[in-house]
Amino acid sequence: MPPRPKPSANAAATPKTKAKEATGAVLGFEQTLWEAADKLRGSMDPSEYKHVVLGLLFLKYISDAFEEKHDALTAEGEDAEDRDHYSAENIFWVPLQARFSKLLAKAKQKDIGVLLDGAMDALEAENPTLKGTLPKEYARPQLDKGRLGELLDKIANIALRDPARKTQDLLGRVYEYFLAKFASAEGRLGGDFYTPQSVVRVMVEMIEPVKGRVFDPCCGSGGMFVQSEKFVEAHGGGPDDLSVYGQEFNPTTWRLARMNLAIRRIPADLGKSWGDSFRDDLHPALKADYVLANPPFNVSDWGGPHLRGDVRWKYGVPPDNNANFAWMQHILHHLRPDGVGAVVMANGSMSSQQSNEGVIRQKMVEEDVVDCMVALPGQLFYATQIPVCLWIFARDKGDKRFRKRKGEVLFIDARKLGTLVDRVHRELGDADIGRIAKAYHAWRGEKGAGKYADEKGFCKSATLAEIQSHGFVLTPGRYVGAEAAEEDDEPFEEKMQRLTGTLFAQMAEGAKLDTEIRRNLRGLGYGE
Repeated sequence: MPPRPKPSANAAATPKTKAKEATGAVLGFEQTLWEAADKLRGSMDPSEYKHVVLGLLFLKYISDAFEEKHDALTAEGEDAEDRDHYSAENIFWVPLQARFSKLLAKAKQKDIGVLLDGAMDALEAENPTLKGTLPKEYARPQLDKGRLGELLDKIANIALRDPARKTQDLLGRVYEYFLAKFASAEGRLGGDFYTPQSVVRVMVEMIEPVKGRVFDPCCGSGGMFVQSEKFVEAHGGGPDDLSVYGQEFNPTTWRLARMNLAIRRIPADLGKSWGDSFRDDLHPALKADYVLANPPFNVSDWGGPHLRGDVRWKYGVPPDNNANFAWMQHILHHLRPDGVGAVVMANGSMSSQQSNEGVIRQKMVEEDVVDCMVALPGQLFYATQIPVCLWIFARDKGDKRFRKRKGEVLFIDARKLGTLVDRVHRELGDADIGRIAKAYHAWRGEKGAGKYADEKGFCKSATLAEIQSHGFVLTPGRYVGAEAAEEDDEPFEEKMQRLTGTLFAQMAEGAKLDTEIRRNLRGLGYGE
């Protein structure tokens, strides 16, 4: 798929401390492991190396779980090779040649790549739910086998399981950390599989997927599902409260999602294979209680001319050169009559008038399926610097669970929220996420959310007549009282940190390109 644009514990915490707390993924050893792994990468691109590293982490995790149980059974005098002991505790069966300890003993052998590929094949053969999921790229010539052995040694020294065995999220947090690092390393390509955690949390906290079917038609590495499961767990729910459905067009990203969900034991129907959501909808009859999605923005070649009469285009035929409103209508099509959805979109979707987009947006507002619009701050995404927003859909605003909000839309301008976590990236912290979600739930009239009131510069409940007076443009700044042209009130130190970070990154990239050009010219016999 084309690229997809993803609190402080005390008042004295620094911005950097706040950023670490907001990620919830700093365990102490991930950065050390990342630095070791990145040094061992050699000439491989991050997009390729990602699967090498994450595959080994997955192998280590499930092998540790298996061997821990194997040792316990042996100590108890039980048959440690009886598969029933493992299936009873939801532990993957790991055949002898795939056990990490066996592979580690052969890490310095020249055929370690072949042995790892064989281990992945054996795991898939013994565990049908993993079929077609695991990477088998370790024997490829581009991967230095000496470095591969060193990476095995590094991973071997890290305990990826919770000693108390109360949760399986330890590896999940490491996975999340690595996905973020790979997304940052890959730049625009990183958005193809990763939506920053803080963005996903805003969406989840707003629509509150507590029980039912949750769907993501462009699921990337599965982050929407992971955060949904965390939300359910945090609110006293169980693993069976949500049924997960997804689809992904990119085959390697589809496998990544399956691994990401498998390590957390989240059952999911991602289709028998990858597929194009528009031309090959793998869940045609699905009506979901919740939809969470971060579609690729502004896709021009999405197959529009072949889908003109599609039943999904209830609000108008999307333009052939932009899939934004095709995605939104696809999502609405898959929502139950009382379902709710949260979708990340480029800001242009809120105001574009070209190629029927304005007509479609007007129809969606008039038919009252747009519940809330949220303008997000910049620099949240690894994949794009395009300003983005959230569309919150509700198929029935008169649902008995909420106070009626028919004929109204809530506008939230959150552009000034968030904290810089490095020179070029920003995150929304707990307080930011809570502020957005609380305003939405209060507006919906939910129990315990407090009384809603418009807040100048932040949130405004607008009627259909007000929206009509603005030509059905849905930019929050028009409604909450913000000026049309945002003032430059970014603190000087913060701005200098951001701008110098961008400059240094560009200079470093320029130096890398200069080196590559010189090497290529020397290879052709020119230059020193």
